[in-house]
Amino acid sequence: MPTSAETTALLATLEQAPSIIVPLVREIPEARVRTRPAPDKWSAHEHACHLAEVHTLFFGRLDQMLADDRPRIEPYYPSAGDEAGALLERDLSSELDRFATNRRTLVSRLRALAPSDWERTADHPQYSHYSLFILFRHLALHDHLHAYRIEEILLEP
Repeated sequence: MPTSAETTALLATLEQAPSIIVPLVREIPEARVRTRPAPDKWSAHEHACHLAEVHTLFFGRLDQMLADDRPRIEPYYPSAGDEAGALLERDLSSELDRFATNRRTLVSRLRALAPSDWERTADHPQYSHYSLFILFRHLALHDHLHAYRIEEILLEP
């Protein structure tokens, strides 16, 4: 069972992610934001749009885990279209706004959870165990991974 301090820290991390990621993306020069560092690596634009997009997945998993006693979670993989560059067609400003708005909504919902809700479990074929706490710790780490990739792009010589 996660402690109160652990859930508090996790909620703070999730809440603060847009205040770090949005300015980071906006710091990248317009001429470079859509440029992929390699043919098979996403641009900063794509990383940012992906972060906005995955909220749909996490809202769905939250609902599923609160509604069912032990649901089966389906693994997520970016679509072939996203890998091929479909995210580049999205408006970056709108996606950054969507990321921030959806994150506020998500954190608000998570703050309303009972301590026992954080212990709810699910079966996930990629993991030995999976709980609501792990789901959202995974989201926080996912944010950090993509933010790191964006910063690598920003700092390329």
